[in-house]
Parts: sequence; structure tokens; C-alpha cells
Amino acid sequence: MKMKILFVGFVFAVSLNLKADVRLPSIFSENMVLQQNMQVPVWGWADKNEQVTVIFQGQRITTTAKDGKWMVKLDNLKATTEPQVFIVDGKNRIKYTNVLVGEVWVASGQSNMEFPLNRSYEATNDIQNSDNPMIRLYTVPKTKSDLPLDDVKSEWVECNPRTASSFSAVAYYFARDLQKARGIPVGIIHTSWGGSPAEVWMSKDFLGSNPEYKRDILEPSKNAIEKYKKALDDYRKTAQELKNQGKRPSTQAPRAPWIPCELYNGMIAPIVPFAVKGAIWYQGESNAGRAYQYRALFQDMIKNWREKWGQKEFCFLAVQLAPFIPGNRQKPEQPGESDWAELREAQMLAAKQLPNVGVAVITDCGEERDIHPKKKEPVGQRLVLLARGIAYKERGLVYSGPIYKKMKIQGDKVILYFDHVGSGLVAKDGGPLKGFAICGEDKKWVWANAEIAGKNSELVIVSHPDIKKPIAVRYGWADYPEVNLYNKEGLPASPFRTDNFPMITMPKKK
Repeated sequence: MKMKILFVGFVFAVSLNLKADVRLPSIFSENMVLQQNMQVPVWGWADKNEQVTVIFQGQRITTTAKDGKWMVKLDNLKATTEPQVFIVDGKNRIKYTNVLVGEVWVASGQSNMEFPLNRSYEATNDIQNSDNPMIRLYTVPKTKSDLPLDDVKSEWVECNPRTASSFSAVAYYFARDLQKARGIPVGIIHTSWGGSPAEVWMSKDFLGSNPEYKRDILEPSKNAIEKYKKALDDYRKTAQELKNQGKRPSTQAPRAPWIPCELYNGMIAPIVPFAVKGAIWYQGESNAGRAYQYRALFQDMIKNWREKWGQKEFCFLAVQLAPFIPGNRQKPEQPGESDWAELREAQMLAAKQLPNVGVAVITDCGEERDIHPKKKEPVGQRLVLLARGIAYKERGLVYSGPIYKKMKIQGDKVILYFDHVGSGLVAKDGGPLKGFAICGEDKKWVWANAEIAGKNSELVIVSHPDIKKPIAVRYGWADYPEVNLYNKEGLPASPFRTDNFPMITMPKKK
């Protein structure tokens, strides 16, 4: 009995010591990169009223833990290519010795962001040459949660063939080219999940504060969950009955529906408010059937993240949906409607309506029948150009392809004006311009003739011999657009439309 009491006492003493240890979430670890030139929050847990001191780059900041939590903010860290020591002192000491300061970006989205480097197009040499201690990688494990988590199990690692091979291809190419362009360390936090719609990456308090999202997203989700639970129970009962008969079910178990906010809770909340320069985002395929809703939803997701990070205008760079023909659809002989085109338009609207938002156009990187195109290097390269132009404001850099600005109708012709013309517009393949459609007052679309014009090749003139009074033009308005308008710097023009005709994904009036 005495031995049992001693053992219990020992366990209790050990538990007290464990409780006393100051600790940090896993987003702080050996090999991490901290963001330069801004306030850098550092936070964690400790005993109530325990004094905690953070020591780094000549700064020494002390705070007192309240209700078991603490936070300090480092000011304006300077980029360094030499590893530095990061120390946190409480009743114990935490010491990380391989810490760098540079640029930190979040990489998120669905399967095309998740797509690993080792499956990317001709990536063997890129993997072999990926050894770069100035690039650090952090992967948030796939985690769904009903409530926001404060930590996950992961750690920062140096970039090398072993760690880069299974890392996001787009995120790797972005980090590689950004590090080369800026000449300082780059840290990438990868957090993505294939098939995920945008609303699962948003917080519940944000969605719930909007009556439309409450009605159209949160409430239907509850019904979908109930239907799923019933279908799963029925499946299990049937499966058990078949098992008793020595048989197996002929169908798979029903798949759980996506639940709004579950990936924000499990894969974003644990890394907030770790200081970042911005985010790269490759997502939208799962929202294409609700492209009209995505016009607001995508912008609100950006606002939601900025609010949670406490950085009102951190840079947000999205990848436009790649060309792809969903399901059993066929290429139309004449131009028409496309929910994928509508989704691309919704993405571009965010860049036009929010500050510090850009969209990388990849009309030349798709595969007709593969929703996961393998050419990820140009995607990363174009994201880096956007970052250099938008986030780092490099002067004189052409960082985007042509973006439709306005139109002017002159008789039977439509004159199109563009931003980001660079040193002039070109048809990349040297042939006639492709992908332009035109309509008259009957709103029937036909393929159009299009020519580059203007003193500096900055305009496009569109016409059709049978349309004497044109009212609108579209470009690349298709699931799989076949287009060739670029600027001379080699960047493709974004698909667009000049009309505001009703969209096919608009919700039906109730």
C-alpha cells in the first residue's frame, strides 16, 4: 500500500512538472522561417502567472501567462541567410538553433495544390536539384475538426530531395523561384485537401454572420449530414446482413459530405496568427457548380483569413482554373455557356475588387480530360511573378498577362482595351487570334474574327461578317478554352466577357 501511495505521488509530481513546462505550437520548431519586416506573434502555453521570455535577434520580450496562455510580438525582424538561435524561457527553456528570417507564405486549396512534386511533369531533375537550406517546408496534416484546434503535430524541415519530393509541386516551384528572385530565405506552410470547397476553409463565426451563407451553406449542411448518417446506418445494416450470408456489398459506403468550416478549424486555426507575407491558393473546381455564389464567397474567404491573421491586406494570389472538360461533356462547335468560365470570372473579380489580390492565368497548362494537369512549374512561376509585382512591388516588371479593361463599339466592330499589355499583344503561335466570340442583339454567340491593332499592338478588334450591330464579345469562355492571345513577355490573357447576361449557375428564385 505504501509503495502504491509513493507511485501515485511520483506520477502527480511528474504531471506538475509537465504542466509547468512552457511550450509552443508546432508551427514554431527547429528549421522554421520567421517573417521579416513586420510584427511576428509568438505564442504558447504555460502555468498561470508564469513569466515567459522570448529571445531572438537582439530582442528580449517578457510576458506573463494568463489562463495558461501567453503571447509576445517581435518587431521588424531582419532577413538573414545564417541560422540563428531562437529561445523561449519559462520554468524550462526551449531552444531552436536553425532558425532563419525571410519570407513566409501559406499554400492552400484542393487537389491541384496538394498535387506532389514527384507526380509533376518532368520533375526528376527538379527533385534531384531541390537541396536548398534557404527554403523551409511545413506541412499541416490533414485534419477535420468541429471546433478550432490550437495545434497540430508537424514540424519545419529543410528543402531537399527527400522532403520536396512529396511536397506540393506548385508550392515548391513558387518557393524555389521566389527564393532565387529575392535572395533570402523562404518558408512555405502547405495546408490543402483534395476536393475541398471554399466554405470548409472559412470560420464558422464569419459564415454565420452572413444571413445568405447561413441559409445557403450552413443550414443545407445540417440536412446533408443527417442524410449521410441515415444512409451510413442503412449501409452498415445491409452490409452486416450480407456478411451473415457470406456475401459482400456491391456498392461502397456513402461518402461523408464536406462540412463547412471543418478544414479551417483543423488546418488553418492551428497556424493563425503566425506572421506571413501572403497566401497562394489553387481551388475552385469543387465550387464550379456554384460559380455565381463564388463571386462573393471567394472574396469573403480572403477577408476572413485577413481578419483572423490580423493583417488587413496581406497578399493573396490565386490560380485560375486550368482548361478541362468535366464529366461526359464534349467540346461545343459553337461558343456557349460554361460554369468553369464563370468560376474563372469569379476568381478574377476578386483581383479587381480587393487590394493585393492577383490571379495566375494558366490557359496553356490544362489537360482536356485530366482535372489534375501535370505541368505545375509554370503555375509556380506565374505566382512568383504576381508576388514580385503585387507583394514586393518590383518596378518595371510585367507580372501579368493582358486583362480586359473596356470595350468600344464602332459600327460593326468591337475594339477591346487591356491592362498589362506589356510591350505589346501577340498571337503566341503566330497564327490568327483564337477563342473570340461575338453576338448581336439576338444574343446568339458565334466565333469571331479578331486582329491585333493599335500603334503599340495594344488593342484587339473583333467582328463577324454577319453581325452588323454587335453588342458583346467573349474570349476563352469555355470549359477548355483554346486561346492564343499573350503579351510579348509570354504571359497569356485571361478569359473574359464584356456582357452581363444571366449566369447559368445563378440560384433559382424562390
